[in-house]
Amino acid sequence: MVGSPSAVPLPVPLPRRPPVPDDGVRRWYEEELGWETAPGAPVRLVVGHRFDVLDLPLEAGLAALRHLGPASPVAVRADRMRVLVAAGSAEELPGLLEWLEWGALDLDLVGLGAGAVTDAPAPPEGVIVRTGAKGLRTGGVGSQGAAVWLRPPVPGREVEPSLPTLSALGGRGEAPDLVRLVSTAATQCHRLRLRRACARPSVLS
Repeated sequence: MVGSPSAVPLPVPLPRRPPVPDDGVRRWYEEELGWETAPGAPVRLVVGHRFDVLDLPLEAGLAALRHLGPASPVAVRADRMRVLVAAGSAEELPGLLEWLEWGALDLDLVGLGAGAVTDAPAPPEGVIVRTGAKGLRTGGVGSQGAAVWLRPPVPGREVEPSLPTLSALGGRGEAPDLVRLVSTAATQCHRLRLRRACARPSVLS
């Protein structure tokens, strides 16, 4: 039996396109910053060549940055923060946590190094990315849940020399050295862990 006209299904709306096409974002990272991107969509940055990443809870990361002052590029996605550090730092992280006497605790502080990728945040607000012959100005915000820059990299300026690294001189430029960064981040991750544990309702057996 043929259904009535009222039973005709409504057209499905097309998915919303991102404010800046992927090819423009990819071009900005590769040509303006010289950073390698992974094939496919969405655009992801290859970790371990130009930089590594420290991944930690957003709340702990914000508290750590308040203590550290100026730092290297920092991205945020949902409730996670990703701090760019010198390439090779992820490999040093477990030993560094042991040396700082944090190794026995689950701090939710993770290092991403060679072989990893991380989401490419939308270019900062006002940046013009080239898509073919056209140039589109970014709005500085991605779609819901997408990564965004809290402290973006600056095109035309070498990012790598200012990234936190192991250094007997206490870091380079304005960036803290890796020991200080990891120590501060681990402390804030531990404090967050304790606050969350205290906030859980106790279960009486």
